[in-house]
Amino acid sequence: MAAGCTAVVLAAATATASARPCPQHTDPARQVLAAEDGWGAYGTGTAGGARADAAHVYTVTTWDAFKAALAAGGDAPKIIKVEGTIDADGPGCDSFAVPGYDFGTYLKTYAPETWGRDKDLSAEPDDSPEGLRRASQARQDAFVKAYVPARTTIIGVGEDAGFKGASLQIKGVDDVIVRNLTFESPLDCFPQWDPTDTADGNWNSEYDSAVVHGSTHVWMDHDTFTDGDHPDSTLPHYYGRIYEQHDGELDIVKGADYVTASWNVFADHDKTILIGNSDSAATAAVDRGHLKVTFHHNLFTGLVERAPRIRFGQVDSYDNHFVAGPGYGYSYGIGMESQLVAEHNAFTLPAGTGAGTILKKWKEAPVTAADNYVNGRRTDLIAVHNAEVPSEILRAGAGWTPVLRTHVDPPRSVPALVGRGAGAGRLR
Repeated sequence: MAAGCTAVVLAAATATASARPCPQHTDPARQVLAAEDGWGAYGTGTAGGARADAAHVYTVTTWDAFKAALAAGGDAPKIIKVEGTIDADGPGCDSFAVPGYDFGTYLKTYAPETWGRDKDLSAEPDDSPEGLRRASQARQDAFVKAYVPARTTIIGVGEDAGFKGASLQIKGVDDVIVRNLTFESPLDCFPQWDPTDTADGNWNSEYDSAVVHGSTHVWMDHDTFTDGDHPDSTLPHYYGRIYEQHDGELDIVKGADYVTASWNVFADHDKTILIGNSDSAATAAVDRGHLKVTFHHNLFTGLVERAPRIRFGQVDSYDNHFVAGPGYGYSYGIGMESQLVAEHNAFTLPAGTGAGTILKKWKEAPVTAADNYVNGRRTDLIAVHNAEVPSEILRAGAGWTPVLRTHVDPPRSVPALVGRGAGAGRLR
């Protein structure tokens, strides 16, 4: 925290914050998350590398330099300033392929008419086409993932900073800020075919643009997430299924906690944001009581689903604008033991898309949804869902009341506010 300011300390989810906000520096790289600004402000708050000394402030223009800056300086707070667009794709997919890997051979070996659809590929040996695919994917994995240490701020300089093909790993650390960056989704060069995933099988890919894995106090602000030059519409089909080379844009998993995502753009993607990645008992043991996340003043546009899909977490989503396009499935996914509060949001749906699709019930879990507007009209999202989808009745009342909010804007003004202010290049 800035010198002389008091951290926000709360006794419980419904407690009242008593500490005064920390002052904001004029340099965006040294700004901290304001007191009461979402779950990221809980407890010690989120300051990232705000207290870095001059020796631990780095400016980078290449992927190698970025990774070196992440590794430098030991445990000291650090600031990494990104200039321009950094290409993390490397020299191309062919450079990651191990000797002997051939995609044509892979397709021929595991074609449904040859392999069938009742057994997966997990037991295939290392020298099989699947084994060579795994080895090739491991080489790409090592290249495109970058691991962020504790007490770090990563910030774009100007209006055109960001990454192509990077996967930012915020894993097992505390106190990270990521701001003013455009993330073009990584393109998995070696998706895996799983014949048992649905009745028809599916291609499954790796690499989210950013992953918050078991970490605490994370602030994602004024970032843009997109598929960029490789939208799903450009991807080929094999075995009658899309050759899916994208995973998520932002995943928050494995007991992660106290995250605020504000003034971001999530655009043109299928499976966008996952909070909690499994219903399993082992996952529940890690995630239950965690995954506390706030989304506010974000633009969700051109997405298919998961904005977000939630398991276990206490998620506060307010003052966001959701713009549905072709292929829209749903916005909020209500999953295992989730406690979603969705209030004061605006939704723009095309003609013929019912408001009942905004909520999708995956598991029995209560929801609070108040003061939301759909195409300019105040709409009870739970009531309209239950009327349009009577086979998936949702219960009202998430069981908690968010208090970690700063200014709440009326939902009628949200589309204009978010349209002017959200995304990379608009940090002031």
